[in-house]
Amino acid sequence: MGAVKSPISKDTFRFFQQLSRNNHKEWMDENRERYRACVVEPFRKLFEELCPGVLELDSEFDVCGRTGANFSRINRDIRFAKDKTPYKPQMYLKFERSVPGDGETGQLYVGIAKDAVTTGFRIYSGGKRKESMLAVVAQARVEANSKWMAQQKKRLSRKYESYWYNTVKGAWTRHEGWPTDVEDWRKIQAWIVRKKLKPGDATRATFPKEILKTFKELYPLLKLTSIPD
Repeated sequence: MGAVKSPISKDTFRFFQQLSRNNHKEWMDENRERYRACVVEPFRKLFEELCPGVLELDSEFDVCGRTGANFSRINRDIRFAKDKTPYKPQMYLKFERSVPGDGETGQLYVGIAKDAVTTGFRIYSGGKRKESMLAVVAQARVEANSKWMAQQKKRLSRKYESYWYNTVKGAWTRHEGWPTDVEDWRKIQAWIVRKKLKPGDATRATFPKEILKTFKELYPLLKLTSIPD
C-alpha cells in the first residue's frame, strides 16, 4: 500500500469516546474542526488507499467519495429512532455497486467506533423486500444451489461471525449463525458477515492491507447476493 502508518490514529477513537459522553449539538459545534481532523480526513485517506484494491476486485464499485455512497453520516435520523442523541459515535467506510432506483445492495465495509473496529460484508433488504436484491437475486440463487451457503460457511466460519435478521411477530429479530436453510432465505431481511478487530489493529500500517484481504475473501458473498447475471 505504500503507507508509512495507518490513516487511523488514537485520536480517532478518542474523538468517538468523547462524543459518546457529550452527544449534543453544542459540543459538536465546539469540536467541529477536531471532527474533520480526527475522523473525516483519516477516513478519506483510508478510502484513497483502499480504492485501487477495491477496483481490482470489481471495477463497477462506486468510488465517488460521497457521504451516503462511501461514508456513513454522523448525524442520526431521530424521527423514528429510540435513541434521540443527534450523532452516531462511529463511522463506516463502505463500497457497493450502484443499482437503479432506491434499492439496496451488498456492501464491503469497515467501521470504527469508540472502542471497536469491524470489517466485513452486509446486505439489507430495505423497505420493499420483494423488490430487493435479497429477494430477486440472492434468494433465487440459494434456491437453485442450496449447497453454496454450506460451502461458504465451511470456507469462512473460522474467521468470521455471521448473523441475519427477519421480522417475527412484527419485531426485528436477530439470528446467530449462517443462513444455510433455503427457508431462511425466503424471509431473510438482512445478513452480516464480519470480524472484530482491536482498536490497536486500526492504527497499524498494515490496516489497509488487512481490510483488502477481508474484502477479497468476502467478495463472493456480495457477488452472489447483489450482482445479477
